[in-house]
Amino acid sequence: MTTLALHPFIKGHGAENDFVILPDPAGHLTLTSAEVVRLCDRRTGLGADGILRAVRCTADPEATAMTEAEWFMDYRNADGSLGAMCGNGLRLLARYLVDAGLHRPGAFLVATRAGVRQVHVPSDGPVTIDMGRPRLPGTSGIQVTAAGRTWPATHVDMGNPHAVVFLEDPHLAGDLRTAPTVTPAAAYPHGTTVEFVTTRGPHHLQLRVHERGVGETRACGTGACAAVAAARAHHTRPPLAAHYTIDLPGGRLHIVVRPDGAMELTGPAVITAQGTVSLILPTLEQQGAHPALTSAG
Repeated sequence: MTTLALHPFIKGHGAENDFVILPDPAGHLTLTSAEVVRLCDRRTGLGADGILRAVRCTADPEATAMTEAEWFMDYRNADGSLGAMCGNGLRLLARYLVDAGLHRPGAFLVATRAGVRQVHVPSDGPVTIDMGRPRLPGTSGIQVTAAGRTWPATHVDMGNPHAVVFLEDPHLAGDLRTAPTVTPAAAYPHGTTVEFVTTRGPHHLQLRVHERGVGETRACGTGACAAVAAARAHHTRPPLAAHYTIDLPGGRLHIVVRPDGAMELTGPAVITAQGTVSLILPTLEQQGAHPALTSAG
């Protein structure tokens, strides 16, 4: 028998990469993959690229070991799969925590499945998060096929996997309604997010992104960082520190590369709506099922 319950929600976006936040400080809410898909549906649900469940670390088994942070971002892709990290989503969640009075403005830590990240949230305006240092696994022979054409790609790990392709024009990737094919499949056992990047200047990149579990998205924070990492890897002697501007269909993001190689991502985090939504509570059998971990933005 299906049980319905009203639950508060907050809707917002980071450079038009949009999310539904479900506050769950005590960890009472159990989400099934099917319920995430229903909520993210743009015709029959609230419509979003993903779900962000805001839960205290002490109330979630996945985060209890991350004692330095108070809050955990339980991120779900629009297809119901678990996500490890999402730059735009983390900025929005941090903005919500401050606007709701759950944390003071300024610098604080938030736990994610990719580890603990520092965020800096002013009283108003763009939010900055520490994205850590990218990893380039060095996997050779990666290729991406889209719109009937194939290009070499660079493997970048930002806490989630990315395949970065450089093109003369991002529109060469086609309409991206169909997920690009990435080979060899063994390089990305859980799938990957694909960035199609065009260089517009020495520190200026333009991106289109097909996000795993979502489709083409208006913006991707981890994807923007992955593109910068790949661009720097293509230069023999990139500057130790630099500031990059990233243009995506949904807006502009800024990335600062520190001398130690770590990246700081700054961009909009805008709350647009709030209310209550009817949630379908899972049965005891469904509560024992957990979706597989995949990548996010």
